[in-house]
Amino acid sequence: MPRKGGKIADVAKETQPQCKRPKLDTAASPSVLSFESPDSLFRSLISPTEEKVFFREYWEQKPLLVQRNDALVAAYYQSLFQLSHLKELCSQGLYYGRDVNVCRCVNGKKKVLNKEGRVNYMQLKKDFDQKKATIQFHQPQRFKEELWKIQEKLECYFGSLVGSNVYITPQGSQGLPPHYDDVEVFILQLEGEKHWRLYKPTVPLAREYNVESEDRIGHPTHEFILKPGDLLYFPRGTIHQADTPHGISYSTHVTISTYQNNSWGDFLLDAIPGLVFDTAKEDVALRTSIPRQLLMQVNTADCTEKLSSLLRRLAEHLEKCRELRSSDMKKDFITHRLPPCLGCDSDALTPGGKLPKIDSKIRLQFRDHAIITVEPDQESAVSRRSPPYMPGLGSGRPNRRETHMMGTEDDTASEDGLAQQTHGLRFPLSYLDALKQIWSSSTVNVKELNLTSDEEKENLALSLWTECLIEVL
Repeated sequence: MPRKGGKIADVAKETQPQCKRPKLDTAASPSVLSFESPDSLFRSLISPTEEKVFFREYWEQKPLLVQRNDALVAAYYQSLFQLSHLKELCSQGLYYGRDVNVCRCVNGKKKVLNKEGRVNYMQLKKDFDQKKATIQFHQPQRFKEELWKIQEKLECYFGSLVGSNVYITPQGSQGLPPHYDDVEVFILQLEGEKHWRLYKPTVPLAREYNVESEDRIGHPTHEFILKPGDLLYFPRGTIHQADTPHGISYSTHVTISTYQNNSWGDFLLDAIPGLVFDTAKEDVALRTSIPRQLLMQVNTADCTEKLSSLLRRLAEHLEKCRELRSSDMKKDFITHRLPPCLGCDSDALTPGGKLPKIDSKIRLQFRDHAIITVEPDQESAVSRRSPPYMPGLGSGRPNRRETHMMGTEDDTASEDGLAQQTHGLRFPLSYLDALKQIWSSSTVNVKELNLTSDEEKENLALSLWTECLIEVL
């Protein structure tokens, strides 16, 4: 719950005897964000904390606070999103629920104050001023190019979808009750100040969102004020709540989140079916019948020893082949990630220059967005049980920024349309080594591609060039 009055110093004084708060790491004077590469962007985002220190000491372990007191960084952060931007954005046709939520924490519960249909700016401002409601703006990277640039680079860096929400909270108010999330969180303070309290997780590295009651979470492990230019990171499962202190007209921050459903458990759920399919082709033990009437039984405990033995055989097969077929996680990432933020360089989206020939030298474009997949070819399969495998080169280049992380009608596309969008370009399995060759090399000569004939080499290069995935040097 938000405090009713006083300053942050009073809060610290009141709670200090009850709880010793470990200090979060604090830093000063970072450089501005660097967009030269995904690595440089992330390093500049957490600067001056070193990248290796961050992953060794903080990632999935504990919060990191970077307090900067840097006017240049504060001004840059403020440019990402401001309260004053809402009027123009509302004129573009925003809708409650889809684009904007209006809410307030009342007696430890979230009270939603949304209206129906299209957002009216005057009504939105009225709820903000008079009802002390928080404005939650969903996925602002759809509208703000600088956030698009940041999140696109972070998706390349993490290899995981990156979403964001902006929260604008008036003074003396709190939008959300204490809760934890199922994502890794980076908070950038844009305007005003926000009073934060963090608590020990009840579910470390949580897999789902949940609200926690005040009497369950205990005393804060960390308590501090975020000011413009400051950055806060905390792992999924970290219980948190935040309010705008009295004396501060309002606070604006953006929450950048990643690694939802991106754990080893998720990967195993996704990859094991393909591993079982491949192993069963070579291991007769996996092709033997299950006991009679097993599917009719309530208690299958007698089968655990047999299942354990089969799982060990799967592990042995994996250690020998050292290869897992492409997963739905990978396809989902390709399909829904942000496209490259090219600015005025729209020519990169149109084939141009010389056609690739057998003597051409080529280079992969959008390397950070290109992913090689190997998956069943359902179209030419005689049955779903024995499809041949086909490699593909997927890219997020044609994805739509406007629907990023929104779960819109794109997710309910026809099966044919979805397959085409998900798989990207598809080739015979014999092309796999040549695709890997192009992906892993800075440049490669078409005639040196690992294919049997010059015709195949030219056809592969031409297919990639037509989709603007390579350039001819």
